[in-house]
Amino acid sequence: MGAHTLLRRGRDLELMHRAMGFATLALVTLAPLLIVVAAADPLGRGGFAAWLADGMGLSGRSSRLLTEIISPPRAVVGTTSVWGGLALALFGVALGASVQNGYERVWNLPPGPWHRVWRQATWLCVLTAYLYQEAQTRSALHGPERIVLSSVTGVLFFWWGQRFLLGGQVRWRDLLPGAVATMLGLIGLRGFSFFVFTPLIVNNAISYGTVGVVLVVESWLIGVGFVVYGGALFGRWLLDHHGPRHKER
Repeated sequence: MGAHTLLRRGRDLELMHRAMGFATLALVTLAPLLIVVAAADPLGRGGFAAWLADGMGLSGRSSRLLTEIISPPRAVVGTTSVWGGLALALFGVALGASVQNGYERVWNLPPGPWHRVWRQATWLCVLTAYLYQEAQTRSALHGPERIVLSSVTGVLFFWWGQRFLLGGQVRWRDLLPGAVATMLGLIGLRGFSFFVFTPLIVNNAISYGTVGVVLVVESWLIGVGFVVYGGALFGRWLLDHHGPRHKER
């Protein structure tokens, strides 16, 4: 009965449709913004391609292929105008708006007013910082230390992100199961990516070139979107069926 309810909520939320929208927004809005940030990185540890390879769990030849195809030159900073940077930030906020709307649907809350767009912009900045530290610790830490750090920071980000985007309308303790579920889902997706997408990138690069690699990245982003929304939905379902009765503030 509980599983049926979870599946029904997933259909009501249009989970796969939202995941595909997340992937599209991430590729066309968040990716250019991260490329600019990576090109300006004073530490210069691989740029945006390193961020992406780390998130997908790639290594060896597949990681090198991704780096060769998605490698922003440092000149991108000098050629990006002020208006171009503002446009990137503005379009990037659309991703935050999409995630916020998904969380609101999960918790049956009305859409937030348009003037709270600053929450989406702040969430985008924190997301960029979170991805940045994940990429930096890839070479600084190894083994259990990095696993613990990535897991803790990931749970904290998704826990805070739900609370912040929802404007504090849901209690912290009610949001924790969703944050943990999201992080566990991303860990599972990383393992799936390592075994499936790693060889697929090499094969697609040989067969289809750059387009083939981009298609693999887009498929991975769909998985990320599914986990982000699905993790929050699972946390809500878990709370309703195995925790104290949910009360909205």
